[in-house]
Amino acid sequence: MINQLVNHLRSNIRQQLPKPIQYWLSARMSNWAIGIYVGSSPLDLKPASSIKQPVISREDISDRHASLVADPFMIKNQETWYMFFEVMNQDLNLGEIGLATSTNGLTWQYQQIVLTESFHLSYPYVFQWEGNYYMVPETGESQSIRLYKATYFPLQWNFIEVLLEGLEFLDTSIVFYNNLWWIFTETSLKGQNDTLRLYYAANLQGKWQEHPLSPIIQNNPHIARPAGRILNLGDRLIRYAQDCFPIYGTQVRAFEITDISPETYIEKQIGAEPLLTASGKGWNKSGMHHIDGHQLNDGSWIACVDGRWDYR
Repeated sequence: MINQLVNHLRSNIRQQLPKPIQYWLSARMSNWAIGIYVGSSPLDLKPASSIKQPVISREDISDRHASLVADPFMIKNQETWYMFFEVMNQDLNLGEIGLATSTNGLTWQYQQIVLTESFHLSYPYVFQWEGNYYMVPETGESQSIRLYKATYFPLQWNFIEVLLEGLEFLDTSIVFYNNLWWIFTETSLKGQNDTLRLYYAANLQGKWQEHPLSPIIQNNPHIARPAGRILNLGDRLIRYAQDCFPIYGTQVRAFEITDISPETYIEKQIGAEPLLTASGKGWNKSGMHHIDGHQLNDGSWIACVDGRWDYR
């Protein structure tokens, strides 16, 4: 218990510091890497045993001096899987968006950096809509949520417009459901990771409105911060949440959204135990905080995840 409190205090103190110093400290206290999990459902996933984990680490990044890789999202186009993820550029102390490819979703080859800005980028939430590929990366350092569109997928991305601005929006997650677009995003002050806001719009580039019940989570670092793609299973949505206690990057919990409309919002936690947590050894021995799951043609599921191991 004392160790948990010490870690919590250490994390809170670190998150009061300027962002570049936070990134510098984080890279020297922990390392993050990316793995692949498989299973019978998006709520029952285990490490793929047929491959070497992690599938992408900082050592794979050939065009940057990288201190970590994290926040993977993947999407399939014809016979190729494309994975986009944060690459922490150690020389600039800024996150950039990298690309890896795979023919089977299990073994991956790093390609290159595909998106950079003058501010930190991470959490590259990529999705397809009406024949086009879009990305909503985390751009909280710019105090905005920004929409990008692929002009030459997967290598070239152009900024389209600002969807929301005025707050430090973190790990923004977007989904189309019941004929509306929905944005879930974390906005707590001073990095407390305890506030989840909800917005909606009739069109992707339309006028976004904050939900009347937003923030839908307050003062709860166990379940507020988004942890990956929101799954639209037809009759329900699954939301993954980071459990940021005692520190950021501890584990991931799953929630079923049972009612969502411009007036209502209800969700319930799925199971008492976290979906992803520290393994106690290897590349994810100290914690996990992200998942992006996809159903395969045979009905099984595959997901890219990330994990950390601490140097201390």
